[in-house]
Amino acid sequence: AAHHWGLTGWIPFNAKRNPVSRSFFVERKFTCHFLFIFPFYEIRDFPPPPAGPISLTKNSALSLPCQKDGLIGVVINPNEVFCSVPGRLSLLSSTSKYKVTVAEVQRRLSPPECLNASLLGGVLRRAKSKNGGRSLREKLDKIGLNLPAGRRKAANVTLLTSLVEGEAVHLARDFGYVCETEFPSKAVAEYLTRPHMGRNEMANRKNMLLAAKQICKEFTDLLTQDRTPLGNTRPSPILDPGIQGCLTHFSLITHGFGSAAICAAMTSVQNYLNEALKIADKTYMNAGDQSPAETNKTIDKMDKHRK
Repeated sequence: AAHHWGLTGWIPFNAKRNPVSRSFFVERKFTCHFLFIFPFYEIRDFPPPPAGPISLTKNSALSLPCQKDGLIGVVINPNEVFCSVPGRLSLLSSTSKYKVTVAEVQRRLSPPECLNASLLGGVLRRAKSKNGGRSLREKLDKIGLNLPAGRRKAANVTLLTSLVEGEAVHLARDFGYVCETEFPSKAVAEYLTRPHMGRNEMANRKNMLLAAKQICKEFTDLLTQDRTPLGNTRPSPILDPGIQGCLTHFSLITHGFGSAAICAAMTSVQNYLNEALKIADKTYMNAGDQSPAETNKTIDKMDKHRK
């Protein structure tokens, strides 16, 4: 099954027109191995939200441990679009807009970020005004999110803080595409293999490459099982609560960019390992116990082939 981490923005159904279906739509703009990363972002339906107000209990999938500060009220419809935000990273000729749901705003107000009115207004690209903070708090109050004046943020501000989730996953998608199509896996494999062309050394190196490939696969497989709520999705957790909580923290800090970007980088690593294994197999089968001069000839042939 093809999987996708995100594309040109969130495209949820209008909750008022279709409150039952909560499909997550993605535009399949590029086809590459990066589309096989996060299984819960494939086109599919999730269970409908419960009717009526949602009580944000401590164990609720929507809630975050922020009730002790009295910051979160009762969210009427977490999938409702709170606003649309122009992208920060787009060129002027192709500016994208990203829909921000009530659930996403709630995540930004909750740990680990705990944004204040000033930072949240900047994230949502609201124009500065004399009563801008009060106006934003009143709008949040209408949807059940209470943000008191004078609140202090909890996390350090980074460049990722300025991104909404839609743009963060769009950035991760584009990074994944570049990693898949432009990273010089074969050239790197040939360059790093050159000092290890002896038959015996190559046999040991092949075992190390196979072990590294297995470790990388285990690491990537874990990240693909992350079920942190993102956009208008609330996938059911499948990992142990302890490790899922750690992955959720990382996802909330990076707004969905972190794990997707790491998986994209790991795709480049796996491609390098695959190319290195091809060289190891070819060298081990054909080279035999070469003399130094013969080894140099083999290296020269590899260089000419790469060029």
